[in-house]
Amino acid sequence: MDITQASFWLALLNIIFIDLILAGDNAIVIGLAARKLPQQTQKKAILYGMGGAVIIRIVATIAVIWLLQIPWLLVVGGLLLVAIAYKLLTDNEEHKEVKAGTSLWSAVWTIIVADAAMGLDNVIAVAGAANQHVGLVIIGLCISVPIVVWGSTIFIKLTNRFPWIIYVGSAVLAYTASHMITEEDRLHSVFAAHPLWKWIFIIFIIIGVLLAGYLKNRQASRRTTS
Repeated sequence: MDITQASFWLALLNIIFIDLILAGDNAIVIGLAARKLPQQTQKKAILYGMGGAVIIRIVATIAVIWLLQIPWLLVVGGLLLVAIAYKLLTDNEEHKEVKAGTSLWSAVWTIIVADAAMGLDNVIAVAGAANQHVGLVIIGLCISVPIVVWGSTIFIKLTNRFPWIIYVGSAVLAYTASHMITEEDRLHSVFAAHPLWKWIFIIFIIIGVLLAGYLKNRQASRRTTS
């Protein structure tokens, strides 16, 4: 992929946005893991922990990019990403189980392990958005991770104040998922021969995810008010 092409920059923006929209859980984990440390040590724990987490995530994403070249795994990855897009809209999971570190290295370890355990959604989404371009993965993570570390609290506040941001993020994930499926070698020729079918399929997936998430949230809000 040529960096002078618009497609490169659009893919890079897509990766950064996906990283940010899925960063809420990671930000919560960082705060919980380092909350018992002195303020000066907290900064080191966050820096070292996220450094280790980024390395693991880059390696994992490259591995997933390689795996996605296996027949039909693009479809499997796309379906997993559809589920992740839906979960983004409906998941209100608490993170009380994340243990706070009592020393610098215990907090660093907690951040790395928790991020690795929770990072599957990011890895699959970024691998799909990167169009099998390893350089995009590395550049995207290097740009988005500092924003996650230092600006995650602000981003969480923005999503709480403007819930539509989450819906935009879910739509981006649904688009990435459906695009992954259409790029599967065994299906690509069909969609390439009928471009209209491809866009109908993509729009159907996006609307389906957003509608299912909206209905689920409305049902949940009715239960809490009744």
